[in-house]
Amino acid sequence: MNDLEYNFIKKNTLALTGINLNSYKAPQMQRRLTAYLTRSGQSDWPRFFRLLRTDPVALQKFRDYLTINVSSFFRDWEKYQFLRQTVLPDLLKNRASLRVWSAGCSRGQEAYSVAILLAEAGQSDRSHQVVATDIDQSALAWARAGGPYTAADVEYVSADWRARYLTKRDDSFWVTSALRYQVMFRQHNLLTDSMAGKFDLIVCRNVVIYFKPETKDKLYRQFYESLRPGGVLYVGGTEMISKAAEIGFESIGTSFYRRKTAGYQHSRPLIPRK
Repeated sequence: MNDLEYNFIKKNTLALTGINLNSYKAPQMQRRLTAYLTRSGQSDWPRFFRLLRTDPVALQKFRDYLTINVSSFFRDWEKYQFLRQTVLPDLLKNRASLRVWSAGCSRGQEAYSVAILLAEAGQSDRSHQVVATDIDQSALAWARAGGPYTAADVEYVSADWRARYLTKRDDSFWVTSALRYQVMFRQHNLLTDSMAGKFDLIVCRNVVIYFKPETKDKLYRQFYESLRPGGVLYVGGTEMISKAAEIGFESIGTSFYRRKTAGYQHSRPLIPRK
């Protein structure tokens, strides 16, 4: 794929989907695009984009492909254990209720995972807020409906939690209405839209990894500004923030960064001792 062809693709993709491919790593995205064109059965990109302009189903499938909607409940279970056992209790010592942002939430598995942990924290008298956002409307519709989720999606949900927070219909799982009401889903573009208010916890996992370094840096700075003093950013296992200290973060464990502030009192060191 040469530069002229890629520029043509980027221009049409932005016009049709609102997704700016300039923010993504070019070699990786070009490989994905070439594979998708072959799969689509179209012989070239002009024919492909003419199809998208007349076929809303094909357009939605292409948007879904670009936004990479891959997730599951409690993906990377050991990290969620650290969130449950260390991060959330520390945050709850400083605030009566927590405001959480699940950024790039896909079909809701991540947001519902955090909502389960908050429900399990034994703070029934506290009104926590989980806001979950994604650019993909079809993924958000799935999340708002609370399913269906596959057995693979809920593999790391314990039997007790499945009984409390999920219902099974045939071979699919659905989130209970009580849990669904704990999460507010909104459409949001991480690269162009601002986010109102401050959060105690931001969860954005396996999203930033696809972006260029300068885009990553911009997003991490935006997340910093969206956190309350002492708030925590939870990222993917391979998404180390290279300029964490420069931005104002301190690492408190693999995948977890806290917004530094002199006035914030945490109960204990968060990095577990070996």
